[in-house]
Amino acid sequence: MWNPPPEHPLRRLFAGLAEHAFFSHLGVADPPLTDYLSSLLTRFIHNDAVFRLRGDGGQPLTELTDMVVEAARLPAGGRTQCDYYRHIGDFALFWTGVYPEAVERMRARACKDAFVNYTAQGKRGYMLTSRLEEERHHDEEAGLFRRLSDQFEVCALGLRKVREEWEEMRSAPPGGGVIG
Repeated sequence: MWNPPPEHPLRRLFAGLAEHAFFSHLGVADPPLTDYLSSLLTRFIHNDAVFRLRGDGGQPLTELTDMVVEAARLPAGGRTQCDYYRHIGDFALFWTGVYPEAVERMRARACKDAFVNYTAQGKRGYMLTSRLEEERHHDEEAGLFRRLSDQFEVCALGLRKVREEWEEMRSAPPGGGVIG
């Protein structure tokens, strides 16, 4: 899985956008949280990271419903189960926050995820990850995933603001100057 270092230009771009969006628009000053979210955005640039979980036959799991079912089949408390629940939270947060219109379009299709509440499943995925990390005595990570669960809607809103800001950057003239 591609996870560039913090000094990578794309990671720095997302870090700056996340810090600005969360602090300026939402009044949230939580560096570990915004670092996690900028890392999520950077990782999810690649489709293979978004759809990294595999089913029994090795095929990528593309629906949240299938990810939840597969996670429940795994041995309780294992590292793999924790990874699955974390990915479920990440997947749900990414789509709910960055591309909410895609989640809405999916509800109109005949697919399993049309009946799934992404917010509820994302919150649940992060809460289960938090509990599994707590069992491993990774209290700092457990606390981060608990905040992601508790503040899922705020994080989704913050990611929408990040998207708005990067779309504004895309439409700005080169060099950031003002036309006129």
